[in-house]
Amino acid sequence: MIERSILSSAPSAAPPDRLVKAICIRQPWAWLILHGGKDIENRSWATKVRGRVLIHASQGMTFDEWNDGVAFARLARDGLGHPPVTIPGAKNIERGGIVGSVEIVDCVTASTSPWYMGDVGFVLRDPRPLPFVPMKGRLGFFDVPHEVLAQLGTAR
Repeated sequence: MIERSILSSAPSAAPPDRLVKAICIRQPWAWLILHGGKDIENRSWATKVRGRVLIHASQGMTFDEWNDGVAFARLARDGLGHPPVTIPGAKNIERGGIVGSVEIVDCVTASTSPWYMGDVGFVLRDPRPLPFVPMKGRLGFFDVPHEVLAQLGTAR
């Protein structure tokens, strides 16, 4: 059976038991990856994971974290000459579920990207927002349950 993959724009014949990875990212950083041009995900650990992964927006977020992210985004986008974006407010931004997908194409310890500020950066490209599907996240990369993948497939 051919079906449209939630992880690519092309039809896919992937078996239904295929594991799909996700990574938890706190807001507003997850939103900025999908809508604000954030091309690096900063971490203290390296990864060998490459390819498309789902983005899980963490449930937890303080107002100070949201405020710091918005201020940093303004500086990073200004540094790239990009116009400002309107980030959803701290009370309205989606949290606690899958919000999109992105490709991880490299893992670096230095970058000229204004978004780079960590020990290690996952280089990102081709972000794709998806309809919000609530689910509990986990630390690091984790396998997404098949029920969630089914919800993402029918939410188009």
